[in-house]
Amino acid sequence: MDRIHTIGLIADTHGLLRPDVFTALDGVELILHAGDVGGDGILDELSLIAPVLAVAGNTDPPGDPRLVPSRVCEVAGTKIHVSHGHELGSPTPAALFARYTEPIIVYGHTHKQLVSRDGTRWAINPGAAGPRRFNLHPSVARLRLSGSGVDVEIVPLKD
Repeated sequence: MDRIHTIGLIADTHGLLRPDVFTALDGVELILHAGDVGGDGILDELSLIAPVLAVAGNTDPPGDPRLVPSRVCEVAGTKIHVSHGHELGSPTPAALFARYTEPIIVYGHTHKQLVSRDGTRWAINPGAAGPRRFNLHPSVARLRLSGSGVDVEIVPLKD
C-alpha cells in the first residue's frame, strides 16, 4: 500500500490565523504558505501544527529570512513550486504552467481557491485564510501525494 503524504496549503493570512485552521490542517506533515503572511507570529503558530515553508507575498515587508520570493520543495519524489503569484501580475493556471516547470504549483494572491489540472500538472490556490475580502469565503487546502497520484481538497474555514 502506498504511503500518503499530506501537505497543508495556506495563503493570504494577512496577519490573521483563524482558530479552525488548526483543525483543517490537523495531521499534515508539512505546511506550505504561499505568501502575504502578515508577520512571524503567523508562521510560529502554524509551526505548532507542522514544519512550515513560506514565501513572501506583495504585502510582506522585505528582509524576512523566513520569506523567500519562491521555493521548490520535494515531497514523495514530487517537486512543488511555491510562490505568491504576484510576480505574474494576475496569476492564472495557464501563466503559471508556462512560467514554472514543476508538476505542482502552489500560489495565492487572488484570494480565490482554485484547483486546475493540465495533464499531470497541477496549479493550486488554497484561497485566502485571513481576513475576508472580495466577497470570497476563507479556506485552506490539503494536498495528498502517493504513488497512485495527487488529490487536493479545499477546506472551507468559518467566517
